[in-house]
Amino acid sequence: MTPDQLKTFFAPYRRALADFDPATARAVTDGLFAPDATLRMCHPLGDVGDLIEDCLAPLHAAMPDLERRDMIVTAGTTPEGQDWIGCMGQYMGSFLAPFLDIPPTGHLAHMRYHEYFRVTDGQITEVQAIWDIPELMMQARAWPMAPQLGAFLATPGPMSGDGLAVAGDGQKSLDHVIAMLTDLCKFPGNPDPAVMQLDRYWHPRFNWYGPAGIGTSRGISGFRTWHQGPFLRGMPDRKLDAMGALQSHWIGEGEYVCETGWPNMRLTVTGDGWMGIAPAGQEILLRSLDFWRLEGGLIRENWVLVDLLDAYRQLGVDVLARMREFNKARVPGAIPLPDWRQA
Repeated sequence: MTPDQLKTFFAPYRRALADFDPATARAVTDGLFAPDATLRMCHPLGDVGDLIEDCLAPLHAAMPDLERRDMIVTAGTTPEGQDWIGCMGQYMGSFLAPFLDIPPTGHLAHMRYHEYFRVTDGQITEVQAIWDIPELMMQARAWPMAPQLGAFLATPGPMSGDGLAVAGDGQKSLDHVIAMLTDLCKFPGNPDPAVMQLDRYWHPRFNWYGPAGIGTSRGISGFRTWHQGPFLRGMPDRKLDAMGALQSHWIGEGEYVCETGWPNMRLTVTGDGWMGIAPAGQEILLRSLDFWRLEGGLIRENWVLVDLLDAYRQLGVDVLARMREFNKARVPGAIPLPDWRQA
């Protein structure tokens, strides 16, 4: 299928979830998803049998006015011949009841998602999705782990404003990102940071939108200070899948590149540790679902979601259990909002 055909095929799903209604969403998903589709969600949701019942309905119960806001939609055929649709956006709504035991705030809340959908013979046969669950914990002031180094913000859509109108041949953009990752992996094996040639690939004012727990950074200095430096000091042997032996799927469309990897990084937590985690000497696998936008031949924006809760799980840390311990004194249950028509 062409990118336009894939987006047209997927449009009913986007419409049904824009203002979430369980019955409407059910009718649409039953028509789009293969009965035996593989549905891979981030930890602690895991591989699920039903996207509505197991994931979206509980989120809707926590946010009764739930909406899904796409900010980037890309589609295309991978070099291996698979058709994928990639979406980046925010689930938003009034956070009125607990979700995964995260205490509600009573206010509008946001949770970024990166969701990828594989299409085979006119049906969705696979989903790979990361929801930024730590982002909800931070808004609830319930994050139980080390403070993040980068900035915390509601991640914006593309500066160019064209995230829902992506079009064109993306091979040049894809080649640029692959070349960037290839040079990136030369460090720290070669201890000179110049070997990465960061200024060859990245715009001087680029934004790197990392997951909650890592945070957002600006420019090469910000990226090195708030993310890459601590990341590589803690896991200097990291191996990325640049169309290699792990499990990534790549799409290039116009000025956008996207990758879904389940997993796509292999690393050992050593050195200085990572995110406040002591160096365990243990290898872990990371799932990372990414979007890049180029401008003038350089990467201007990079949206990254890593399944951090699964990384903690592999290291023997149950973040949700720690969160429950830290929040025992908070009153559980839903938050009623008063009827505005009453004095």
